[in-house]
Amino acid sequence: MAALAQPVGPFALGTFSAPDRDPFPGLLARERVLDLGSALDWAPSGVRAVLERWEETLPVLHALAADDGLAWQPLDGLRVHAPVEPRQVFQSGANYRQHVIDLEVAHRSPDDPRTVAEARAEAAAMMDRRAAEDLPYVFIGLPGAITGPYDDVVLPAWARQPDWELELAAVIGRPAYRVSVEEALSYVAGYTIANDLTDRAGVFRRDMTAIGTDWLRSKNAPGFTPLGPWLVPAGSIADPGDLRVTLSLNGETMQDESTKDMLFDVARLVSYASASARLLPGDLLLTGSPAGNGMHWGRLLRDGDVMTGTITGLGVQRTRCVQETP
Repeated sequence: MAALAQPVGPFALGTFSAPDRDPFPGLLARERVLDLGSALDWAPSGVRAVLERWEETLPVLHALAADDGLAWQPLDGLRVHAPVEPRQVFQSGANYRQHVIDLEVAHRSPDDPRTVAEARAEAAAMMDRRAAEDLPYVFIGLPGAITGPYDDVVLPAWARQPDWELELAAVIGRPAYRVSVEEALSYVAGYTIANDLTDRAGVFRRDMTAIGTDWLRSKNAPGFTPLGPWLVPAGSIADPGDLRVTLSLNGETMQDESTKDMLFDVARLVSYASASARLLPGDLLLTGSPAGNGMHWGRLLRDGDVMTGTITGLGVQRTRCVQETP
Protein backbone atom coordinates (compact mmCIF):
# COMPACT_ATOMS: atom_id res chain seq x y z
CA MET A 1 0.00 0.00 0.00
CA ALA A 2 2.73 2.49 0.90
CA ALA A 3 4.32 2.60 -2.54
CA LEU A 4 0.97 3.21 -4.23
CA ALA A 5 -0.01 5.88 -1.75
CA GLN A 6 2.99 8.19 -2.08
CA PRO A 7 1.97 11.80 -2.78
CA VAL A 8 3.59 14.30 -5.10
CA GLY A 9 6.09 16.79 -3.68
CA PRO A 10 8.72 16.61 -0.93
CA PHE A 11 6.26 15.80 1.86
CA ALA A 12 2.66 15.52 2.95
CA LEU A 13 0.85 15.61 6.26
CA GLY A 14 -1.23 12.86 7.80
CA THR A 15 -2.58 11.41 11.00
CA PHE A 16 -1.11 8.09 12.10
CA SER A 17 -1.07 5.66 14.97
CA ALA A 18 1.05 2.70 16.04
CA PRO A 19 -0.67 -0.36 17.54
CA ASP A 20 -2.22 0.48 20.92
CA ARG A 21 -1.09 4.12 20.66
CA ASP A 22 -2.99 7.38 20.25
CA PRO A 23 -3.06 9.03 16.82
CA PHE A 24 -0.41 11.67 16.14
CA PRO A 25 0.16 14.33 13.46
CA GLY A 26 2.86 13.14 11.10
CA LEU A 27 5.08 14.36 8.29
CA LEU A 28 5.28 11.82 5.45
CA ALA A 29 8.38 11.84 3.25
CA ARG A 30 9.81 8.97 1.22
CA GLU A 31 7.65 6.30 2.87
CA ARG A 32 8.75 7.46 6.33
CA VAL A 33 6.78 9.28 8.99
CA LEU A 34 7.99 11.84 11.53
CA ASP A 35 5.91 12.50 14.64
CA LEU A 36 5.33 16.25 14.58
CA GLY A 37 4.16 16.16 18.19
CA SER A 38 7.81 15.52 19.08
CA ALA A 39 9.65 17.13 16.16
CA LEU A 40 8.12 20.60 16.53
CA ASP A 41 9.05 22.54 19.65
CA TRP A 42 5.42 23.54 20.33
CA ALA A 43 4.02 19.95 20.17
CA PRO A 44 0.87 20.22 18.05
CA SER A 45 -1.92 17.92 19.15
CA GLY A 46 -3.08 17.24 15.59
CA VAL A 47 -2.80 18.31 11.97
CA ARG A 48 -5.40 21.01 12.50
CA ALA A 49 -3.12 22.63 15.07
CA VAL A 50 -0.34 22.65 12.45
CA LEU A 51 -2.67 24.37 9.99
CA GLU A 52 -3.53 27.02 12.56
CA ARG A 53 0.12 28.09 12.36
CA TRP A 54 0.55 27.16 8.70
CA GLU A 55 2.48 30.13 7.34
CA GLU A 56 5.16 30.01 10.02
CA THR A 57 5.33 26.21 10.12
CA LEU A 58 5.50 25.45 6.39
CA PRO A 59 9.22 26.38 6.01
CA VAL A 60 10.01 24.28 9.08
CA LEU A 61 8.24 21.29 7.57
CA HIS A 62 10.34 21.62 4.40
CA ALA A 63 13.49 21.57 6.52
CA LEU A 64 12.33 18.57 8.56
CA ALA A 65 11.47 16.60 5.43
CA ALA A 66 15.06 16.93 4.21
CA ASP A 67 16.66 15.93 7.52
CA ASP A 68 17.59 12.22 7.57
CA GLY A 69 18.91 12.39 11.12
CA LEU A 70 15.52 12.59 12.81
CA ALA A 71 13.40 9.89 14.44
CA TRP A 72 11.63 8.69 11.31
CA GLN A 73 9.32 5.67 11.43
CA PRO A 74 8.52 3.43 8.45
CA LEU A 75 5.05 4.02 7.04
CA ASP A 76 4.42 0.29 6.94
CA GLY A 77 3.09 -0.78 10.29
CA LEU A 78 1.34 2.51 11.05
CA ARG A 79 -2.39 2.94 10.79
CA VAL A 80 -3.43 5.83 8.55
CA HIS A 81 -6.38 7.91 9.76
CA ALA A 82 -8.21 10.78 8.09
CA PRO A 83 -5.50 13.43 7.71
CA VAL A 84 -7.34 16.26 9.49
CA GLU A 85 -10.31 16.81 11.80
CA PRO A 86 -12.19 19.82 10.43
CA ARG A 87 -14.54 22.00 12.40
CA GLN A 88 -16.60 22.68 9.30
CA VAL A 89 -17.23 20.82 6.06
CA PHE A 90 -18.42 22.79 3.03
CA GLN A 91 -19.64 20.75 0.08
CA SER A 92 -20.18 21.86 -3.49
CA GLY A 93 -23.04 20.23 -5.34
CA ALA A 94 -23.74 20.00 -9.05
CA ASN A 95 -20.28 21.30 -9.93
CA TYR A 96 -19.33 18.90 -12.74
CA ARG A 97 -21.17 19.45 -15.96
CA GLN A 98 -21.38 15.85 -17.17
CA HIS A 99 -22.20 14.53 -13.68
CA VAL A 100 -25.27 16.77 -13.35
CA ILE A 101 -26.51 15.86 -16.81
CA ASP A 102 -26.20 12.14 -15.97
CA LEU A 103 -28.02 12.60 -12.64
CA GLU A 104 -30.85 14.51 -14.31
CA VAL A 105 -31.47 11.52 -16.54
CA ALA A 106 -31.06 8.94 -13.76
CA HIS A 107 -33.43 10.74 -11.36
CA ARG A 108 -36.27 11.18 -13.86
CA SER A 109 -39.60 10.00 -12.50
CA PRO A 110 -41.32 7.14 -14.34
CA ASP A 111 -44.00 9.50 -15.64
CA ASP A 112 -41.54 12.14 -16.91
CA PRO A 113 -42.70 12.91 -20.47
CA ARG A 114 -39.24 13.99 -21.64
CA THR A 115 -37.03 11.77 -23.72
CA VAL A 116 -33.50 11.08 -22.51
CA ALA A 117 -32.18 13.53 -25.10
CA GLU A 118 -34.58 16.22 -23.89
CA ALA A 119 -33.65 15.68 -20.25
CA ARG A 120 -29.95 15.91 -21.09
CA ALA A 121 -30.48 19.07 -23.13
CA GLU A 122 -32.41 20.76 -20.30
CA ALA A 123 -29.71 19.83 -17.77
CA ALA A 124 -26.99 21.18 -20.07
CA ALA A 125 -28.88 24.46 -20.47
CA MET A 126 -29.25 24.73 -16.69
CA MET A 127 -25.49 24.25 -16.21
CA ASP A 128 -24.74 26.92 -18.81
CA ARG A 129 -27.09 29.29 -16.98
CA ARG A 130 -25.46 28.63 -13.60
CA ALA A 131 -22.00 29.23 -15.03
CA ALA A 132 -23.10 32.49 -16.62
CA GLU A 133 -24.78 33.69 -13.43
CA ASP A 134 -21.72 32.72 -11.35
CA LEU A 135 -23.70 31.00 -8.59
CA PRO A 136 -22.02 27.90 -7.10
CA TYR A 137 -24.11 25.61 -4.92
CA VAL A 138 -22.52 25.00 -1.51
CA PHE A 139 -24.07 23.25 1.48
CA ILE A 140 -22.89 21.99 4.88
CA GLY A 141 -21.67 18.51 5.85
CA LEU A 142 -20.88 17.04 9.26
CA PRO A 143 -17.37 16.24 10.53
CA GLY A 144 -18.87 13.14 12.16
CA ALA A 145 -19.28 11.55 8.72
CA ILE A 146 -15.51 11.46 8.16
CA THR A 147 -13.58 8.21 8.40
CA GLY A 148 -10.11 7.06 7.42
CA PRO A 149 -8.94 6.32 3.88
CA TYR A 150 -8.59 2.58 4.49
CA ASP A 151 -11.41 2.04 6.99
CA ASP A 152 -14.48 -0.03 6.27
CA VAL A 153 -17.57 1.94 5.28
CA VAL A 154 -20.74 0.78 7.00
CA LEU A 155 -23.78 0.99 4.73
CA PRO A 156 -26.74 1.81 7.02
CA ALA A 157 -29.65 -0.60 6.88
CA TRP A 158 -31.96 2.29 5.97
CA ALA A 159 -29.85 3.45 2.99
CA ARG A 160 -31.62 2.04 -0.08
CA GLN A 161 -29.38 3.52 -2.80
CA PRO A 162 -25.86 4.10 -1.40
CA ASP A 163 -23.60 5.65 -4.03
CA TRP A 164 -20.04 6.90 -4.40
CA GLU A 165 -18.79 10.40 -5.28
CA LEU A 166 -15.01 10.87 -5.35
CA GLU A 167 -14.01 14.51 -4.94
CA LEU A 168 -11.07 16.86 -4.66
CA ALA A 169 -11.13 18.49 -1.21
CA ALA A 170 -9.40 21.79 -0.47
CA VAL A 171 -8.11 22.23 3.09
CA ILE A 172 -8.18 25.75 4.51
CA GLY A 173 -4.95 27.12 6.01
CA ARG A 174 -6.02 30.45 7.53
CA PRO A 175 -9.30 32.17 8.41
CA ALA A 176 -11.12 33.27 5.26
CA TYR A 177 -14.06 35.66 5.30
CA ARG A 178 -15.29 37.59 2.28
CA VAL A 179 -12.17 36.90 0.25
CA SER A 180 -11.99 37.66 -3.46
CA VAL A 181 -11.58 35.06 -6.16
CA GLU A 182 -8.13 36.48 -6.92
CA GLU A 183 -6.85 35.93 -3.37
CA ALA A 184 -8.84 32.80 -2.49
CA LEU A 185 -6.15 30.20 -3.28
CA SER A 186 -3.77 31.85 -0.81
CA TYR A 187 -6.13 30.62 1.93
CA VAL A 188 -5.80 26.98 0.82
CA ALA A 189 -3.12 25.03 2.69
CA GLY A 190 -3.44 21.89 0.63
CA TYR A 191 -5.58 19.20 -0.93
CA THR A 192 -6.80 15.72 -0.12
CA ILE A 193 -9.23 13.08 -1.42
CA ALA A 194 -12.81 12.72 -0.20
CA ASN A 195 -15.41 10.14 -1.16
CA ASP A 196 -18.73 11.84 -0.47
CA LEU A 197 -21.06 8.86 -0.19
CA THR A 198 -24.73 9.56 -0.80
CA ASP A 199 -27.93 7.61 -0.31
CA ARG A 200 -29.67 8.64 -3.52
CA ALA A 201 -33.05 7.52 -2.21
CA GLY A 202 -32.77 10.07 0.60
CA VAL A 203 -31.68 13.10 -1.39
CA PHE A 204 -35.11 14.46 -2.27
CA ARG A 205 -37.91 14.82 0.29
CA ARG A 206 -40.94 13.29 -1.37
CA ASP A 207 -43.15 14.48 1.52
CA MET A 208 -41.98 18.11 1.22
CA THR A 209 -41.02 18.73 -2.38
CA ALA A 210 -40.97 22.51 -1.90
CA ILE A 211 -38.10 22.16 0.59
CA GLY A 212 -36.04 20.04 -1.77
CA THR A 213 -32.90 18.17 -0.73
CA ASP A 214 -32.20 16.41 2.57
CA TRP A 215 -28.41 16.38 2.83
CA LEU A 216 -28.43 15.40 6.52
CA ARG A 217 -29.94 12.01 5.91
CA SER A 218 -28.52 11.31 2.48
CA LYS A 219 -24.85 12.20 3.12
CA ASN A 220 -23.98 12.29 6.81
CA ALA A 221 -24.14 8.78 8.19
CA PRO A 222 -21.05 7.89 10.28
CA GLY A 223 -18.22 6.97 7.92
CA PHE A 224 -19.93 8.30 4.78
CA THR A 225 -16.92 10.53 3.99
CA PRO A 226 -13.69 8.55 3.68
CA LEU A 227 -10.92 11.16 3.70
CA GLY A 228 -7.26 11.07 2.76
CA PRO A 229 -4.84 9.47 2.89
CA TRP A 230 -2.72 12.62 2.88
CA LEU A 231 -2.91 16.37 3.01
CA VAL A 232 -0.63 17.49 0.17
CA PRO A 233 0.55 21.12 0.41
CA ALA A 234 -0.91 23.42 -2.22
CA GLY A 235 2.60 24.33 -3.38
CA SER A 236 3.07 20.75 -4.60
CA ILE A 237 -0.03 20.87 -6.82
CA ALA A 238 0.72 22.78 -10.01
CA ASP A 239 -2.91 23.25 -11.04
CA PRO A 240 -5.91 22.01 -8.99
CA GLY A 241 -7.99 22.67 -12.09
CA ASP A 242 -6.18 19.95 -14.03
CA LEU A 243 -6.19 16.79 -11.88
CA ARG A 244 -7.51 13.34 -12.76
CA VAL A 245 -10.23 12.01 -10.45
CA THR A 246 -10.58 8.22 -10.71
CA LEU A 247 -12.68 5.74 -8.74
CA SER A 248 -12.86 2.02 -9.35
CA LEU A 249 -15.33 -0.45 -7.88
CA ASN A 250 -13.95 -3.94 -7.38
CA GLY A 251 -11.26 -3.11 -9.94
CA GLU A 252 -13.62 -1.68 -12.59
CA THR A 253 -13.25 2.03 -13.40
CA MET A 254 -16.43 3.98 -12.72
CA GLN A 255 -15.27 7.60 -12.48
CA ASP A 256 -12.41 8.94 -14.57
CA GLU A 257 -12.58 12.66 -15.24
CA SER A 258 -10.45 15.79 -15.02
CA THR A 259 -11.20 18.63 -12.62
CA LYS A 260 -11.31 20.71 -15.81
CA ASP A 261 -14.97 19.67 -16.03
CA MET A 262 -15.81 21.71 -12.90
CA LEU A 263 -18.18 24.61 -13.48
CA PHE A 264 -16.60 26.61 -10.64
CA ASP A 265 -12.93 26.15 -9.77
CA VAL A 266 -11.42 25.99 -6.28
CA ALA A 267 -10.78 29.72 -6.06
CA ARG A 268 -14.36 30.57 -6.98
CA LEU A 269 -15.77 28.04 -4.50
CA VAL A 270 -13.59 29.30 -1.63
CA SER A 271 -14.55 32.88 -2.39
CA TYR A 272 -18.24 32.02 -2.62
CA ALA A 273 -18.32 30.03 0.64
CA SER A 274 -16.39 32.76 2.45
CA ALA A 275 -18.93 35.37 1.37
CA SER A 276 -21.41 33.90 3.87
CA ALA A 277 -19.33 31.92 6.38
CA ARG A 278 -15.96 32.28 8.06
CA LEU A 279 -13.74 29.42 6.91
CA LEU A 280 -11.27 28.22 9.56
CA PRO A 281 -7.92 26.39 9.45
CA GLY A 282 -8.49 22.70 8.84
CA ASP A 283 -11.93 23.17 7.32
CA LEU A 284 -12.74 21.18 4.20
CA LEU A 285 -14.26 22.42 0.99
CA LEU A 286 -15.36 19.50 -1.19
CA THR A 287 -15.43 20.61 -4.80
CA GLY A 288 -18.04 18.25 -6.26
CA SER A 289 -17.88 14.90 -7.99
CA PRO A 290 -17.45 14.09 -11.67
CA ALA A 291 -19.59 11.83 -13.81
CA GLY A 292 -19.67 8.09 -13.27
CA ASN A 293 -21.64 7.58 -10.08
CA GLY A 294 -23.62 4.42 -9.38
CA MET A 295 -26.96 5.89 -10.46
CA HIS A 296 -25.47 6.46 -13.89
CA TRP A 297 -24.23 2.88 -14.13
CA GLY A 298 -27.31 1.33 -12.54
CA ARG A 299 -25.04 -0.30 -9.95
CA LEU A 300 -25.15 0.91 -6.35
CA LEU A 301 -23.00 -0.08 -3.39
CA ARG A 302 -23.48 -3.35 -1.57
CA ASP A 303 -21.83 -5.53 1.04
CA GLY A 304 -18.24 -6.49 0.18
CA ASP A 305 -17.68 -3.84 -2.50
CA VAL A 306 -14.21 -2.28 -2.53
CA MET A 307 -13.82 1.31 -3.70
CA THR A 308 -10.39 2.55 -4.76
CA GLY A 309 -10.07 6.29 -5.29
CA THR A 310 -7.16 8.34 -6.54
CA ILE A 311 -6.56 11.93 -7.57
CA THR A 312 -3.38 13.02 -9.35
CA GLY A 313 -0.61 13.55 -6.83
CA LEU A 314 -2.76 12.96 -3.74
CA GLY A 315 -2.32 9.24 -3.19
CA VAL A 316 -4.83 6.40 -3.05
CA GLN A 317 -7.67 5.53 -0.70
CA ARG A 318 -9.22 2.08 -0.52
CA THR A 319 -12.37 1.29 1.44
CA ARG A 320 -14.52 -1.82 1.78
CA CYS A 321 -18.30 -1.65 2.20
CA VAL A 322 -19.92 -3.55 5.04
CA GLN A 323 -23.70 -3.83 5.16
CA GLU A 324 -25.27 -3.00 8.51
CA THR A 325 -27.79 -5.58 9.64
CA PRO A 326 -31.19 -4.21 10.66
